[in-house]
Amino acid sequence: MKLFKNQWSNIILIVFILAMIIPQTRKPIQIFVNKLIAFAPSVNDAEDREKIADYNWVLEDVRGKRTEFSQYKGEVIIVNFWATWCPPCIAEMPSFQALYEDYKGEVTFLFVSNEQHETVTNFLKRKRYTLPTFKMLTKAPDPMEGRTLPTTYVLDKKGNIVVDKVGSANWDSESFRKTLDKLLDEN
Repeated sequence: MKLFKNQWSNIILIVFILAMIIPQTRKPIQIFVNKLIAFAPSVNDAEDREKIADYNWVLEDVRGKRTEFSQYKGEVIIVNFWATWCPPCIAEMPSFQALYEDYKGEVTFLFVSNEQHETVTNFLKRKRYTLPTFKMLTKAPDPMEGRTLPTTYVLDKKGNIVVDKVGSANWDSESFRKTLDKLLDEN
């Protein structure tokens, strides 16, 4: 009987390894695992918050319209660097969509990808997301950078980075909503 149990554990291990090697099965598994381990993002302590250098940043929306980051000065802003091929990015998108639906008139959402607009648009349509997506035309202001995907920054009305999260998170959590509400109430 012991031999039989060992055989099953070996078979399960081999199937799992094969599933992770095959690209068609690896991505859904990675997305599932990222959703499973995603927690609410933590807020930076007030004394540790960096301020963005400036608001000189030019973006382009999916319709080709130029957008100046400076037009959002004085607002609560969420900037998410992501890609359609990135499993952790895909894992956190449903929580962002839920958050966006509730806060879209109060918080500025900027989902920034370096992919072609057509690729991003097709992904959003397929997933039924309505998130505002952009492509960078100029470099993001320091210290914001999106070299690791996903990376998300939450800025208060004064340009302080309240949250800087690398990796996926549950953005639709009660604790993060309380953080957003508090930021919106600040002057």
